Amino acid sequence: MATTNDLKNGMVLKLDSGQLWSVVEFQHVKPGKGGAFVRTKLKNVLSGKVVDKTFNAGTKVDTATVDRRGMQFSYKDGSDFVFMDTETYEQLYVTPETVGQAANYLLEGQDCTVAIHEENPLFVELPAAVELVIEYTEPGVQGDRSTGGTKPARLETGYEIGVPLFITTGEKIKVDTRSGDYLGRVNS
Repeated sequence: MATTNDLKNGMVLKLDSGQLWSVVEFQHVKPGKGGAFVRTKLKNVLSGKVVDKTFNAGTKVDTATVDRRGMQFSYKDGSDFVFMDTETYEQLYVTPETVGQAANYLLEGQDCTVAIHEENPLFVELPAAVELVIEYTEPGVQGDRSTGGTKPARLETGYEIGVPLFITTGEKIKVDTRSGDYLGRVNS
């Protein structure tokens, strides 16, 4: 148990009949009249839904213990993703629903963070950007430059993103894992 005075960004709270909510941001407000309160923006850990919630200052809130473990993606077993704990070498099977959009950027051997609550995986966090090879894209045409449109390109994971016209098959690029945007070429 904690109070609203102890809130920090990233803290996970257990609210509304056991649902887990992560604190995205919070603000203590002391109006000239009346009692102080805490205005928060909370994100549902499982669904990703973001809501605004206001608490009276000093209200007790139930905190959840979420263990963030450094893991490495090993392989796909059927539809499940298998991650290996980099410290204990234990394997953890994670469902595609839990992995979510991160599956679009996962390669075997890639490091990531898996959040676990009561032995249940909650979500998979990738680094902000990953380096992937273009598996296929239409060839560029003479005159294609960095200012211009984009074309579809299939990454080595099978996911398709938009890249500038001058990018060719076989090039290594940097991709933003939060938005799926092309960030630039990687010089090897």
